[in-house]
Amino acid sequence: MSAAEKTPYRYIGAKRRAKEHPRFVSGRGRFVADIALPGMKHVALVASPHASARIVAIRTDAALAAHGVMYVLTGEEFCANTDSLAVGVDAPKVTRFALAKDVVRYAGEWVAAVVADSRALAEDAAELIEIDYEPLPHVIDAEKALAPGAPLVHPAHGSNVLYHRKFVWGPVEEAFAKAEHKIAFRAVWGRSATVPIETFGIAAQWDAGTGILDIWASIQMPKFPDQTARALRLPGNAVRVHFDVDVGGSYGVKRGIKHTVLVGYLARRLGTPVRLIEDRLENLRGGDMQGPDRFFDMQVAFDRDGTIRGMKIRAVDDVGAYAGRSPFQLGKPVTAICGPYAIPAIEYEPTSFMTHKTPQEAVRGFGQAPTNFAIERAIDRVARHLGMDRIELRRRNFIRKEQFPYTIPSGSTYDSGDYHAVLDKALAAIDYPVLVRARDEARRTGKLAGIGVSTCLEPSGGNSAFEVLMNPKNENTTWMDSCLVRVDLSGAVTGVINNSSAGQGHESLVSTVLGEILERDPDSIRVVRADSLTALPSNSPVGSRMAIMLGGAAAGAARQIKDTLVAIAAHNFECSPEDLEYRDGDVSLKGAPEKKLGWGQLVEIAHRRFHRLPPGLEPGLQAKFVWQVPTGGDLPTPEGRIQIYPCYAFETHIVLVEIDPDTGKPAIRKYVCGHDCGVMINPDIVHGMTYGGIAHGIGAALYEKFSYTADGQLASGTFMDYLIPSAMEVPAMAIVDHCTPSPLTTFGQKGSGEAGYLGAPAAIANAVNDALAPLGATIDTLPMSHMEIWKAINAVVPAQAGTQRLPKNTGFPLPRE
Repeated sequence: MSAAEKTPYRYIGAKRRAKEHPRFVSGRGRFVADIALPGMKHVALVASPHASARIVAIRTDAALAAHGVMYVLTGEEFCANTDSLAVGVDAPKVTRFALAKDVVRYAGEWVAAVVADSRALAEDAAELIEIDYEPLPHVIDAEKALAPGAPLVHPAHGSNVLYHRKFVWGPVEEAFAKAEHKIAFRAVWGRSATVPIETFGIAAQWDAGTGILDIWASIQMPKFPDQTARALRLPGNAVRVHFDVDVGGSYGVKRGIKHTVLVGYLARRLGTPVRLIEDRLENLRGGDMQGPDRFFDMQVAFDRDGTIRGMKIRAVDDVGAYAGRSPFQLGKPVTAICGPYAIPAIEYEPTSFMTHKTPQEAVRGFGQAPTNFAIERAIDRVARHLGMDRIELRRRNFIRKEQFPYTIPSGSTYDSGDYHAVLDKALAAIDYPVLVRARDEARRTGKLAGIGVSTCLEPSGGNSAFEVLMNPKNENTTWMDSCLVRVDLSGAVTGVINNSSAGQGHESLVSTVLGEILERDPDSIRVVRADSLTALPSNSPVGSRMAIMLGGAAAGAARQIKDTLVAIAAHNFECSPEDLEYRDGDVSLKGAPEKKLGWGQLVEIAHRRFHRLPPGLEPGLQAKFVWQVPTGGDLPTPEGRIQIYPCYAFETHIVLVEIDPDTGKPAIRKYVCGHDCGVMINPDIVHGMTYGGIAHGIGAALYEKFSYTADGQLASGTFMDYLIPSAMEVPAMAIVDHCTPSPLTTFGQKGSGEAGYLGAPAAIANAVNDALAPLGATIDTLPMSHMEIWKAINAVVPAQAGTQRLPKNTGFPLPRE
């Protein structure tokens, strides 16, 4: 290890196997589908075939008479006995229930639920339910939904617009008036999600004796127990969520609050355990898991030397038929609205609106990836307009390392960074001159080839500031996290956390942090997940916050344990704590190492020898720590300036794409990601999340889209139509690490859970457009399917004999238009 690579840490940053791996590799994971409660019943759902319709009548007699059926629930009963799910923005008349009552607002919305002895029997009975509908006008297209006279998704709301505001930070109009050049264009981010292997699952059991509803769910959602209790009209301490359930992938979409309220209601109503596991169609069509569906009208003002003076961003997002936290995905970009660039004046105009589509929910990056895509397309377009090298343009506009901490126009302060260094490392790793020659050689052989570059930020450690920014009635200014640490009489250390895991390695994170502070081997430290009634507050693993927040909370609790051990030794040695040295769990007198109390002795005193404890110190050895988000706690200014995230990771993506001119099929040939997330607690976990994030980004850029027909039907409800990249489409990748420690966190760590995904779509889009540049073609709409690329090629290449070329058979289905 070189001197430059040495760290002051023993376990932080060291290569070590994740604590979670043995149970998964050996098949001992425990998922919701593994929960088998005595007498459990199963749920099947009846979904609306219409995008918009009035429910005239529901006939359930045949279903109730079917073999093995216990109950049929409709919206009439359900909505009368539960409360609407929370809507983040100020729209009280946009109510949202798990089952529709009176009207349906999208094809796939749940209308009835059948409870039976098995899922198969419930499905058979569901087919016997007869429902009469009266179709109503619907709207699918964004521009039409915003036009006067459009069909209203929620007539009581009076508009399809959920949220609209124009933020102006800095002298925007002056910047545009004085700039030597201006460009304007539209960038479109297609609706996609993450489609994890495991669909959403929920099991619930009501105990009438204790008055507690027990829940096992594959969740990743803040305030999940509280929202469940509120919707079910129960006190918070009547809902117990078990967080020791493994989650088979999430990436933001495992919210499942409507599923949980439905199943929780049935379990309580029927007095029997109930489980719902979505099938794939239910998940894709009606599971409230689709992501941003957004277009950007971009304007950029800049000078002939490439200096960007100002930017205007109009972001319009289709959240579908209902709104949970999805409008807030327009709020997160405020925290990095100019990306890594020193742009002094920004106008941002977000609009969140409704259509008769499946509702959106949070997706990895919470709206930042689409914004990064739009900004990075703008940078490439500026470079092309000026005839300037794209990399040089980025270097020229980067915030410089000596400028940190750097406050952007929207009020957020970037904690640290060295963007030039990360870019240079990535260029060196991919051998950029060789890459350029490879592109040019491919072009000479008749292929279309292009190099894509993107440089973007990953805001991390998020607090709730976008909530109050977009809804002043919601004065929520803390998003704390917590950890409890116990040392038992044997000297074993246990960390207790209060959240579920979808593969982020929380047990490895906490054990490593505790081991670092207490100087004990992380392999000897156990980490357990409490339930929601016995653990401390948490806001769940969202917003790339666990390394920062849970790591910080674990470190705080461990320091309290360490301080207690030193205090015990000081009392027994009759000296000041400052006279002592802590090493490997033992405490000795400075300058006299033979005068020492070992770990076991200190633990023994803490648990059993009250007469040797300092006055006022309680016996036993445990500590809790609740940590507020660094830099959090403030309300926005009237202009909308606010610190939303404390830490900012940075990534550079460089990619070479080749395109078959006859089919439009793209192939990724080279991929390097330069990544700076501060100090990595576990490099293997960080790299794994980054690899997965890039694969996710490849899907968003080239393949994945929830398409709808004109009559509002989801046209991509299977993996034959909703294409996801396989191992054949995801190339070998190289990740180049860099470290600028954050001054705000315990070890200098930043977030990394959204890494890869936030920059990959932009880089691939820029590569495709570089490949199309010799033809004069441009695509600013994702996904850039090979059909769309083929169309772009044929729109500018004269067809032979007056006919268009047809794409060749590429061996996999063409995406449905």
